[in-house]
Amino acid sequence: MAPWWDHWFLPTWRRSLTFVIEQRFDSDVVPRCHNGNMAANYRSGEVRCGDSAPPQVLAFARYAEALDLSHAADVARMRALADLGRSALREARRDGVRGLASDMELRSVAAEAAGMARLTDRRLQGEIDHAMTVIDDYPAVFAAWVERRIERGHVDVVVKAGAGLPDEVRGEFAEAAIGVCERDVPSRVRGALEVLAARVHPRSFTERHTAAAAERCVRVFHGTDGMSNLVANLPTVIAAGMLDRLTQMGQSVKDARAEGADAAGAGGSGADAAGGAGSEVVPDARTMDQLRADILGDLVLSGAPVVDPTYGTDRAGGLGAIRARVQVAVTAQTLTGDDEHPAEAVGAGLIDADTARQLAAQVSEWDRLFIDPVTRTPVEIDTYRPTVAMKKLLTARDQHCRFPGCRRAAIRCELDHTIDYALGGHTHIYNLAHLCQRHHSMKQFTRWDVRQIGGGVLEWTSPLGWVYREDVPTPAVCFTANAADPTPDGRPGDTPPAGSPPPF
Repeated sequence: MAPWWDHWFLPTWRRSLTFVIEQRFDSDVVPRCHNGNMAANYRSGEVRCGDSAPPQVLAFARYAEALDLSHAADVARMRALADLGRSALREARRDGVRGLASDMELRSVAAEAAGMARLTDRRLQGEIDHAMTVIDDYPAVFAAWVERRIERGHVDVVVKAGAGLPDEVRGEFAEAAIGVCERDVPSRVRGALEVLAARVHPRSFTERHTAAAAERCVRVFHGTDGMSNLVANLPTVIAAGMLDRLTQMGQSVKDARAEGADAAGAGGSGADAAGGAGSEVVPDARTMDQLRADILGDLVLSGAPVVDPTYGTDRAGGLGAIRARVQVAVTAQTLTGDDEHPAEAVGAGLIDADTARQLAAQVSEWDRLFIDPVTRTPVEIDTYRPTVAMKKLLTARDQHCRFPGCRRAAIRCELDHTIDYALGGHTHIYNLAHLCQRHHSMKQFTRWDVRQIGGGVLEWTSPLGWVYREDVPTPAVCFTANAADPTPDGRPGDTPPAGSPPPF
């Protein structure tokens, strides 16, 4: 029988690992570890784990056992997810529904499972779809994974590469893909699998590109430290052209920067040639990556796209006149420069104080938000100019979709009557809440139920009877009462009268 590491390490590592172990053991007694169904033997003799096996061998044995357990759990989870998806489809067929209603049943099941796993229902629905695809459309690949001939990463790569293949060639592709995956790690087989999929596909590349281009889109993924990733799925020629143009623009900035530095040096000491006496030239030290990112932001936020139907005409409006909307909550102390606490871009994350002040300088309308200093719950909002105060209050209160786990910003959601208006529900802040289109539809067309229990708190009940409490989101930024400065005689200072204008 081959040594246990022969089953757990890639061929490229196998020789070096065996060589090290052979050199380390001078005796004929080499460890053999018994852990469930994972056994090891090497040369002759055996010892049980913990007897005289070196610590590193024991560590490898424990790691191998952990891989066994993790693999079994992953397989069981994928089977369970596929069963959930099939049960939803069976339930929909039993009720005689199709199309949107069938999808609603799948959404409902995904939301139920998401509550159990403490994940978002969108993610769970994606995992259910993926599990059904693997088990139902790629049974040979799933079997190879169960048998440990390939790993989970291989399965995902095969499914992604085979997306769009018709049923009649999928089996042929899967069998060939398994052979490719058995020879290398997932990250190194992607290219070969894409070539293989293109070879077996009955449609031409041009036809497939046309269909793929119909799926073009833009997504944003919020990160940390006030940064996010903007991802665009575009035709390759467009993406390559965009990068090249951004690079050329960035290089122009760098060239102008170098020319400016040369001119400043040629002007001699003293006054700047362009700025006059006493002016100071701020050096532009941005890297090419930074320049490309800055130029992209300028073009997207302030440029006039050629797809605008009014582009090049005298007609009013136009896409170039549209300005990005971001809801920002910021304290008065940050605006006035008394502190550097971050502001909050609602639904996205924190932004730095300097950026918040720059945004504040460009707006003509302010909303003043009063927050309970104990519960940090928004209780009232007013404006300097007339507006729909109820909508503003609810936008400030909810911040995002109020379905458990959903983070879609309130400005992208719909205001929903918790008790339907047609059934006697009032248009009141304690009968209204923001729901994204997905979860608004779920509330209408599935057996998920919601009620408000006061103070903006929502209580959701799933079709299986599980109850999920959705508390009012806690603002990351809020106004708090500072202790009044004492007077010279030690008594508290005067408190500003109620109704005083804000300090900004």
